Amino acid sequence: MRKLPALLAVVGLSALTLVGCTSVPEAGCDRPASSGSSLDDLVTVDGEPGSAPEVELYTPFQVRSTAHTDLESGGGAALTETEQAALLDVTIVSGETGEVLIQTPYDDDIARVAPMSQWYTPIPALEDALECATEGSRVVVGLAPGDILPEAAASIGLGEDESAVAVVDVRKAYLPRAAGALQFNAGFNLPSVVRAADGTPGVIVPDAAPPGDVVVETLIRGDGPEVTGDVPVRVAYTGVLWDDKTVFDSSWGQAPVSFSLEDVVPGFAAGLEGQTVGSQVMIVVPPDQGYGDAGQGSIPGGATLVFVVDILGLDEVS
Repeated sequence: MRKLPALLAVVGLSALTLVGCTSVPEAGCDRPASSGSSLDDLVTVDGEPGSAPEVELYTPFQVRSTAHTDLESGGGAALTETEQAALLDVTIVSGETGEVLIQTPYDDDIARVAPMSQWYTPIPALEDALECATEGSRVVVGLAPGDILPEAAASIGLGEDESAVAVVDVRKAYLPRAAGALQFNAGFNLPSVVRAADGTPGVIVPDAAPPGDVVVETLIRGDGPEVTGDVPVRVAYTGVLWDDKTVFDSSWGQAPVSFSLEDVVPGFAAGLEGQTVGSQVMIVVPPDQGYGDAGQGSIPGGATLVFVVDILGLDEVS
């Protein structure tokens, strides 16, 4: 059996509006349970989602175009964007022989979370087949010849004119950005936040003295589970220095960041605890709740910090 890295190794892994006036994307979207194909008659899948399936085909199995059917539909976040972080388990079976070509570990290792582009790049057909599939779903995908890039197909032993079947478990799907209800905040002399169409925030710091205490404003309130500190939280964030109004760190454009609340400065942890997944939070952190007089890296001593944080999910696998 060829392992997953053999498939992935052949490809690279690789306008602003004011808050209060911008819309917030829905967490889910419409998805047909089937593409109208006859996969149910040709493919049998046994086993529970989250465990390695037993797949039986009528061989030789052939499809002329990509097809899918949902064996299970979950209730979590939906897959809607190419760079959205997720944890998938995937089994791909040869349409000619019915043998397993690759299979992921089917464990709960959160270190396997990756952008969906890591799957869509070698197997472009998965992008349409998994559009709007939700966390907790098991999807059977019929892959036609050409649905897997030729070099990737060859690396797993799939013939040029051969179809395949992929069984995809969406173990974990993180929101691509905050999604929920916009909140009204009437704070005086506090930073304001703008958002690009992709959710990337910009921070406008006023010409005023910074507050002496931690300030937390919920800009978008999500309806997901609460951040308690019991499990790591995965976020996208931007950090700005109050005094010179420059960005000192940002995770936007990269993979979301996962951490435990005990591993971050006290003011940042206090601003996240009790918030809900899907929320966007602005946290103003004074020096005594941040990096103090010593500073760290690009953060000078005595700095007041402004963070805008999108809470995308919790790192636990059901």
